[in-house]
Amino acid sequence: MASGIGIVLVFVYVIGSGLWVNTRDGWYRGLNQPPWQPPDFIFGLIWPYNFVVLGIAAVVVSNRLSAVPVIAYLTVFALSVAAALTWAFQFYRPHNLEAASIALSIVAALTVVLLMIAARASLPMLVALLPYQIWVIIASFLSWSYARLN
Repeated sequence: MASGIGIVLVFVYVIGSGLWVNTRDGWYRGLNQPPWQPPDFIFGLIWPYNFVVLGIAAVVVSNRLSAVPVIAYLTVFALSVAAALTWAFQFYRPHNLEAASIALSIVAALTVVLLMIAARASLPMLVALLPYQIWVIIASFLSWSYARLN
């Protein structure tokens, strides 16, 4: 049951991101971009990896840890997904870049907790989740750069 909740959270993350993130419109393309903006293809590579690993992590944590850490993991993961979707909405819909950046910074902080719990379940799972942690930190700095430049 708990692993199913984790998988549902990943699908909520994927679908919500798909609904709100739009990099093809004129508004996004018209923004002043930081000089260190990763090329578009990087986003297309990292996000499928991140979503798959988040799903696997939810299953591994749910199957290897007792109820309390599993509940903690799923709760923090749900809060992280909510914050990530808040970023997507705030950035791409009302274009509130500061609120979006705050939300993404929250995701980066919550992901540290996810990694700590996942490490208790599996060190290889921790290693697999590190690119997600690195990505949300980079994305937070990128979001703050957009807020500063625009």
